Order: sequence, then structure tokens, then C-alpha cells
Amino acid sequence: MPKSILMHENGGPEKMQLEDVEVGSPGAGQVKIRHTAIGLNFIDVYTRSGLYQTPLPNAVGREAAGVIVEVGPKTRGFKKGDRVAYCGVLGAYCQERVMGVEQLVHVPKGVSDEQAAAIMLKGMTTEYLVDRCAKPWLKKGDIVLFHAAAGGVGLLFGQWAKARGYRAIGTVSSAEKAALAKKNGYKWVIDYSKEDVAAKVKEITKGKGVPVVFDGVGKDTWAASLDSLQPRGLMCSFGNASGAVPPQPPVLLTAKGSLYLTRPSLGNYTANRPELEASAKSLFKMVKSGKVKIAIDQRYPLGEAAQAHRDLEARKTTGQTVLVP
Repeated sequence: MPKSILMHENGGPEKMQLEDVEVGSPGAGQVKIRHTAIGLNFIDVYTRSGLYQTPLPNAVGREAAGVIVEVGPKTRGFKKGDRVAYCGVLGAYCQERVMGVEQLVHVPKGVSDEQAAAIMLKGMTTEYLVDRCAKPWLKKGDIVLFHAAAGGVGLLFGQWAKARGYRAIGTVSSAEKAALAKKNGYKWVIDYSKEDVAAKVKEITKGKGVPVVFDGVGKDTWAASLDSLQPRGLMCSFGNASGAVPPQPPVLLTAKGSLYLTRPSLGNYTANRPELEASAKSLFKMVKSGKVKIAIDQRYPLGEAAQAHRDLEARKTTGQTVLVP
């Protein structure tokens, strides 16, 4: 019988347990997928903890890759044996599942299942951040700041920004992570445990600040992010790995230089099928071209999902991590 990591109540990693599950046959517009790799993301921690409320029980997880083993009636565009991947669909921590094809994309030759599973969410997040969300603020040669440069999105971002002609400053917490960020496209790296981030950014930019800050950390980096921006710069707050940012008065943005603030999500940037397909196509093109290289730095058996969460929260992981069904 197929197995799944199920969570019956919110809480710590121990709330996730490996259980047998019944997986039925696909209905109209659906397929059954046998997962070959499952992506690990910080949003999974938010789901598990209850920061992001979801119906219970659930299998956590929002991205995976696998093979279609059964196709339901009136299902177009996909067939048995197709390699597929998806993100944004809750319940990915399982060996098999039935789901609709609306969020599925085909995985092309030249991209492995593990790569696809590890980068669907993080890679398409990188795509929309660089190529769409911040593009009106940027021109080639501009310097940008990205927090948590050695994380999953961070390593992709450094390479993607470099490929687009931007120069990236990354923040990290150790010398080892600084070296890793440097290898993945960052021109400058700031160790926030030893240096004042905003002061260092101003030094690098000769007092100007950066036009865009990409901040997926949240509470711990909020003040430094605002202080690193140039007047009328864009604060792109796309996550809160360190906790939610406390309520802020809008006048603070005025005081910091008439700043712009956006809180984007991948769901809003892949809100329809054409956007989803275009984002995935751009991502896979980058990977196949070699401009963005994907290394799987950690692998955990599906049954060790709890330990994967502990390591992720303790910032012991770098780059991309997959669960192996």
C-alpha cells in the first residue's frame, strides 16, 4: 500500500508521521502520479506549524516530480508514462497521488526528476522575482541585495541575476555559506553575523543603496532591508523564514525614501495556465542552458521528513533538498 507523511494536528516536526494510505483511480481531468522525488521548502514548515492554515489531515509538501501511471477519462495533454512536475498543490509528501492536471507541467529531456522536484517552487519563484516582479526597477549592471544567499531560492537567484546582467549582494551566516554563494553568482557576500548589512551595502554602492532588496527572511532582516534601499527603491518581501514582520506604519516607507513595498506570491504570478507554462518553460530553459546549475545537496527518505524539517529550521541545509519516496 502506498505511504504518505500525514499530519493530523499542527505543531513540531514530530507531528508528521508515515502512514499507509488508499489512493483511488483518477477521475475526469485527473491523473495518478507515482512520485520519484519531492521538494523540501520552508513553506512546508509554515504549513506544518500552522502559520499557514490548511485543512487537516494533510500530507504537507507543495512540489514533486514523478511519472503518470494512470490517466482519467477526458484528460487532455497528458498520457501514461509522461514525466511531470508540479508545485503549489498541497499534499506532496507521499509516494502516489491523484490530482488534476491544471498545475502539472511536462519535464523535458535534460532535466532530471530530482532537479524538477527541487526547483519547481524555488525556480519559478526566482523567475518571477527577477524577470517580472522587479524588472521595472532594474537595468543591466544594477546591484541588488538578496538575503539568505546560500538557501534554496538564494543559490538559484545568484545564478539567474548574473545571467540577466545584474550584480548581486548576498547575505549569509557563515564563511562556508559565503563561499557557496560566491560559486553561485554573487559578486559580494555579507556575513550578517559579523557585519552591519545596511552599512556594508552602502559601502559597496558608494552610498547610493540598491534599487531592489529581495527578502525572504522577514522579521530578522526587515530593518536592514529598508536601510539598504535607495530612494524610491523596491522592498520585495516574499517570505518570512525568521518569523512574520510586525505591523509597520506606511509612513515608515516615506521616512526611508518614499519606498515601494510588495509582498508577492508564486500563486499570483502563475495564476493561469499560460503564466504557469511560460514560467516553467523559462526555468527549464535556464537549467538546460547551463546558466543555472542545480545541485541536490541533501536527500532524505520520505520517512525522515521530520528530520529534514529540523535541519531546515536549524539552517543546516544549503541549496536544494529532496525527499525520496
